[in-house]
Order: sequence, then structure tokens, then C-alpha cells
Amino acid sequence: MTKLTDIKQTHRLKFALVTETFKPEINGVAMTLGKITECLSNNQHQVQVIRPKQNNQDAPADTQNFKEVLVTGMPIPFYKHLKFGFPAKNRLIKLWSGNKPDVVHIATEGPLGWSALQAAKKLNIPVISSYHTNFHQYSKHYGASFLMRPIESYLRYFHNQTLATLAPTQKVVKELEASGYKNVSIMARGVDTSQFSPANRSADLRKKWGVDEDDLVVIHVGRLAKEKNIFLILDAFHAIQQTNPNAKLLFVGDGPMRDELAKACPQAIFCGSQHGKSLAEHYASADLFIFPSVTETFGNVVPEALASGLCVVAYDYAAAGDIINHGKSGLLACFNQSQDLINAALDAAKNKDLLNQCKKQSITSIANIRWESVIEELETLLYATANGFKPTKPAKSKRVRQRAIRLALHKKINLIKL
Repeated sequence: MTKLTDIKQTHRLKFALVTETFKPEINGVAMTLGKITECLSNNQHQVQVIRPKQNNQDAPADTQNFKEVLVTGMPIPFYKHLKFGFPAKNRLIKLWSGNKPDVVHIATEGPLGWSALQAAKKLNIPVISSYHTNFHQYSKHYGASFLMRPIESYLRYFHNQTLATLAPTQKVVKELEASGYKNVSIMARGVDTSQFSPANRSADLRKKWGVDEDDLVVIHVGRLAKEKNIFLILDAFHAIQQTNPNAKLLFVGDGPMRDELAKACPQAIFCGSQHGKSLAEHYASADLFIFPSVTETFGNVVPEALASGLCVVAYDYAAAGDIINHGKSGLLACFNQSQDLINAALDAAKNKDLLNQCKKQSITSIANIRWESVIEELETLLYATANGFKPTKPAKSKRVRQRAIRLALHKKINLIKL
């Protein structure tokens, strides 16, 4: 039997990604997709990214294994820093007819994604999609609850047109299947431990914030927006201040709620968007990370905070529920129970032994979600999809899942020209 490792060594993939958001935009989806395409191109696969042009100075990248194709777009309502791409079916048919991808991966479900789906179908190119954002849940935060069901129905219809929908956790897989999604599989997320580490803690940065080494720094990293349930952080922090008046609250990130938050909590420090080493230092120089969002499919900031040696308090779902060992490497609250989250944050703030234990053990939570293993599994799935294997319900273990994919590849091995 030809081994999967032999196939990978002799056959490089042509991989096309269609997305409305991509680096240098700052959000979890852009970060995830940027890391995936970087790793695939470094592994000598030919990567093509189709995305909206972000501004007038935006120019497409064009290197040996990585090329971008820019399309016209316009700002998304309530998210004017992001754009959705206009339909480009005919352009994509022409583009892909001349250089046919092995697999098309559609990451966002807007007009550009829909036209890419139609173009790929016409050219008989295998298509997969990924589920990154609960857009239907966002609508209720912007006074448009009546749109929840129509958006949910559209998303389900869209993803069911693809060979596989990739979700970040087993729990999301089950939720999507219960909602009528077909062929849902897992595409895990990783964390870059070479960037995020407790070693990045900076005494100078804490001094700049006006805190001593023993003072508690509460931090939140992410977009300051309604759908992130951001004001619950203020409720938790005000409760913490009753027993810990020297505590400091830090917001890293930006968004439409910044001015309102600053007015409600003038003593908070707003650091704006941070990148690279500076972002890593901001994480590691804090102590307690509060993540109150109830609209995530994963939440990349959670493993980043854990890798940075922070005690994380979050709801028991998405990334936090999947990787935190409650009471040991972090603290979990019952989903969407505000007082439970506040109480968990208070427990960490009042119990220094518990706080320090979680800080010391936090990095153990992310031991099995390194990007190297994530990309290896994704490559396996892409090779299988490109050669006629239709991904099905994820197996109960990595070993069983990879064995199933290898068997499917063996059946289709004659289609691969070694």
C-alpha cells in the first residue's frame, strides 16, 4: 500500500482559498487563514488567495508558492473595517480554467464565496468550506433579530453545497449536525508558542501601566464590539475592585465600543491594536484574562492567553470549553450565565493560590494544539478531498480518522500521478 507520507513527498497541491477577510486585518479568521496559507506555501504547495481589495494601496502578493487575486468589495454594515467581495463567478471560471486548483476552500459565505462555489461546481473542482463565525447570532446585537433565522437557513444551505464543512471543535461539529449541516469535519486551530509565552512578561510594561509586581492586571484582547458581550468585563472588574482596589483593567484591541467603554470605566487602560512581540508582551504582562463572548466558534485569543501564562476565565464552550481543565489550568463558567462568570473572576482575584496555580498550569492546556499538527491533519484532508474522498463525520480519535482517510486514499491512488 502506498503511504500517505509518500504521496505528500511527491505530489504538491494547488490550493485556492476564497475569503472576505485576510491578513493584515486583525481578527481570528484572518489570523487563522493567514497561518494556514503560510504553512501550506512553506510546505511547497501552490497557494492562491482570492479576497476583496482592502484599500487603494492594497497590492496582491505574488511569490513562488503564494499568489493573491483581488476583487472589488464594499464595507460590511456594522463592520466597516471589513469588506465583502462582489460576485466574481465569470472571473473565477476564467482564472481557474487556465490553472485548475486541486481543491477550493471557501472560508466566508458572502457574495464572493457564493460565486466561487458556483464557479468551482461548473469546473468540477472539489469544494470545501469552513465555519468560522456565528453570523446569525450577531444580528440580535445590532437590532436585527428578525434576520437570525433567514441567515441561519442561508448558512446551512451554503455549507451543504460543499463536500465538507470544517468546524473548529467537536462541540461545534455536533451543534452544526443537529442544525442540519451535512459532512461536518474538524479543522482545529493552533497557537504559536514561539510567539506567545510567559517569558514575554515585561516589568517595564507593568511599570508603564502603574502596577507593582504583586498587583492584579485584568486583561481582555479582542474587538470591542457588542457581539463580544464586552460590558460584562466591566461588571466583573467592578466586583473585583471591591476586594482588590489596586487591580488594573487593560483592553487590547479596538472597535466601535471603545468610547462607550472608556466613559463607563475611565480608569481602564486602552492599548489599541497590538501586533507581534508587543502583543505577546501585553498578554504575558497581565495576570487574569476575562473572555465573556457567547458568539464564538473558537476564540483564538483564549489559547494565546493560555500560552502566555494567564489565568483564563471564560464560558464553558468554544476553545475555552474544549481545552481548559476547570480549576487547574483556568476557570469555566456555565454558558451565558453572567453572574457565574463574574463569580469565577472573583474567585481568581481573591484566591491568589488558585490564580497562580492556573497561571502555572495554563500552558498545559495548549500542549496538543500546535500549528504543526493542525496543518498535518489539514493536508491529509485536502489530499483526500482532491482525490475523490468525501469527508464524513469525524472519527472519535486522530488515529482512527487518519486510518479512514488513508484507506480512502488507497482506493483512489490510481488517480494520483506520482
